[in-house]
Amino acid sequence: MRKPLVAALFALVIAGAGAAPAVAAPEPAAAVKTSAAVKSTAGTKTSAAPKLQAVNFAGTVSLSNCSGSVIRFPNSADTAPALVLSNGHCLETGFPEPGEVIVNQASSRTFGLLNSAATRVATLRANKVVYSTMTDTDVSIYQLTTTYAAIKSAYGISALTVQDTHPTAGTAITVASGYWKRLYSCNVDGFAYRLKEGDWTWKDSLRYTSACQTIGGTSGSPVIDNATGKVVAVNNTGNEDGETCTENNPCEVDASGNVTVREGINYAQETYQIPACFTTANVLNLSASGCTLPKP
Repeated sequence: MRKPLVAALFALVIAGAGAAPAVAAPEPAAAVKTSAAVKSTAGTKTSAAPKLQAVNFAGTVSLSNCSGSVIRFPNSADTAPALVLSNGHCLETGFPEPGEVIVNQASSRTFGLLNSAATRVATLRANKVVYSTMTDTDVSIYQLTTTYAAIKSAYGISALTVQDTHPTAGTAITVASGYWKRLYSCNVDGFAYRLKEGDWTWKDSLRYTSACQTIGGTSGSPVIDNATGKVVAVNNTGNEDGETCTENNPCEVDASGNVTVREGINYAQETYQIPACFTTANVLNLSASGCTLPKP
């Protein structure tokens, strides 16, 4: 994972230098055109290609040290308290320990809500951390003091819907960073059986193709399927220096225990398993049928 402190210091250095971040994101329109070309040549008929969405920043949020997004699930009610998705390692109280699961912890954290052009239009506030862990996955979910309907009415912005099915290799995706206000476009390269970084291990992690060169501060960004506009994962880490299984240098471990290091490749944690753990009123129920998230 990209440590929040490192991301914040990096931001200050960049701001002080008056220069752009070292890794520039692809220009959004060009990224969509490239993805469309991949889709149209994948099948036997061009007309069979999914209609691509114009991925933008609407519904993403900026944290003090990370990125995130206002999310809902397929069955969430418009009147339910809105939720924000980010990483477990972006939690304001520090990294959850291996095996630790945090549920319904008080929080007054604020988030900058962005519109499609990445302009901050509002400050949203949490009243609690509904769920957070760095075990098996790397996720934090905050409950806000407002509803989806109220956000839509006041700012014309809808929450991003979390897809409830497993993502597919080859899918054209966009990582939307509210912290940096930039989009990274690539494809799902595949999946790591286990991704180990320092003391933490994550299961069935999503691997990007090399075009998504995410950096510190992009942690917690939604990974959006270009064809559906839905969230399929949450961006969280990358192997920066080619080291093996150290912090900021995750390694892949297969079912037989074989270790693979992919320097310069970045990863996200899938989110399809989360919707089954919430009611239509966005109440967490870790005992619900089909809920496989780690429990306290």
